[in-house]
Amino acid sequence: MVNAGAIVVSSLIKMGCNKAEKFDYVVDYLKKMAGNEYVGFSNTTFQSEKETGDRNYAIGYYLKDKKCFPRDADMMAALDLYFQLCSVEVTCESGSVMAATLANGGICPITGECVLSDEAIRNTLSLMHSCGMYDFSGQFAFHVGLPAKSAVSGAILLVVPNVMGVMCLSPLDKAGNSTRGIGFCQELVSLFNFHNYDNLLHCTRKMDPRREGDEVRNKTVVNLLFAAHSGDISALRRFALSAMDMEQKDYDSRTALHVAAAEGHLEVVKFLMEACRINPFVKDRWGNIALDDAIQFHHLEVVKLLKDYQESYILGSRQAKEAAEDLSKENLESMV
Repeated sequence: MVNAGAIVVSSLIKMGCNKAEKFDYVVDYLKKMAGNEYVGFSNTTFQSEKETGDRNYAIGYYLKDKKCFPRDADMMAALDLYFQLCSVEVTCESGSVMAATLANGGICPITGECVLSDEAIRNTLSLMHSCGMYDFSGQFAFHVGLPAKSAVSGAILLVVPNVMGVMCLSPLDKAGNSTRGIGFCQELVSLFNFHNYDNLLHCTRKMDPRREGDEVRNKTVVNLLFAAHSGDISALRRFALSAMDMEQKDYDSRTALHVAAAEGHLEVVKFLMEACRINPFVKDRWGNIALDDAIQFHHLEVVKLLKDYQESYILGSRQAKEAAEDLSKENLESMV
């Protein structure tokens, strides 16, 4: 039972700390997963859970009788923390970011911060897939085949691993499930081959957005260069985290670094250099590098930044080459 596991886990969080510290610890994690989007608390829900949670109290006493709690753990304190965590509020926007963090291997797509480990993500998604939809989990796994978590509010948090996260909200049906939410999830996997057991090689009746054709590649170049032109670092960070090639060129062989340097976007240039390690010596169709564009449009701070980066890039490339040569020499000697 999902509730039983959650109650026991509540007793394991930050053992030795008081309830306030434990609650703040979990909420801080949720905020990091949500990219600092809205994460709140409903005291009304908390009081209601405490007053009407007879089944959870019964589960708690049963777990205590079976000695499921760690030694010296306070069952009532664990239940109280569990009720508090059940009363945490999110919006569809912040919930979708949390789902995207789960889909992105624990790295928040907005901030780029690594919030959860690979192992934690794997275990969480496995639990969501097996029991995240309560009594409907078996049918959901059969028809949708994706990890999800439902809520009594009518929300469904859906994760498409390595692709995206979704959160939707609609009224409940008689079984206590989000009516339109489940319908949306079923429509999604009927259109795209996101089901865990869809054939990724020979499925012709479904679309696969993970396969990039020429049209998609052209669109990514346009989006990348437009983000560099407008100084949209958030978009560039999302592109980098989605493993996009940040050195893509347009029809004029211009890269995002060319465009950002020409526009004088200092922070964008810094991001492309420090986070993406873009090659600063790529030439466009006229033989210009990014530094030439910055000089031409008199962006002096960008010029200085690019000159410093070129020196460090050359030094780093030389060191990498020497390390590769040394490794090759060692391998050759060991073979001899």
